[in-house]
Amino acid sequence: MKLTEFFREELDREVERSRKAIEQVPDGQYQWKPHERSMIFGYLADMVATIPTWITMEINRDELDIAPAAGEGTKKPQKETRAELLKALDEAAAEARSALENTTDDHLQTNWKLLARGNVVWEGTRIEMIQDTFNHWCHHRGQMTVYLRLMGAKVPALYGPSADDQGF
Repeated sequence: MKLTEFFREELDREVERSRKAIEQVPDGQYQWKPHERSMIFGYLADMVATIPTWITMEINRDELDIAPAAGEGTKKPQKETRAELLKALDEAAAEARSALENTTDDHLQTNWKLLARGNVVWEGTRIEMIQDTFNHWCHHRGQMTVYLRLMGAKVPALYGPSADDQGF
C-alpha cells in the first residue's frame, strides 16, 4: 500500500471520529473552560475541526512558523456553533484529501520544518510530521471529550463504547 493511500484511509477514520465528537458540541460554550489554566472549549473544538489543514500544509509547504514575528500571524474567525465546526471539518478534510491525492510517496519522504520566530524547532520527514499530526489530533479530540463530559454533554463512542453511547 502506498503511503498516500494509508494516510487517506487514516484521515477518513479520524474525520468520522472527530465528526462524532463535534456533533455533541453544545452551542454557546465557546469561552467555557474547566480550569483557569486550561484552553477555552471553542479553541479546542476549532482545533479538532481544522487539524486536517495541517496535513495540507505539511504536503504543500516546506515549513510553518507557528510563532511569527509580531503582526505577521493570521487570526481565524471563531466558530461559535456545531454547524460551523462541522463545516470547517468537512472543508479541512477535503483539502487534506486533495493534497494527499496530488502528492507522491517520494515527496512525503522529503523534509519539512516547524519554526518558531524563524528558528527551527523540529525538522523531519513529511511522513513523520503527518503521523504526529494524527497523534496530535487524537490527543486533542480526547481532551475535547473530557470537556464534553464536564459540561454535561454526551461523550460519543470513538474507539469503543462510552457511558453515553453503547452503539459502537
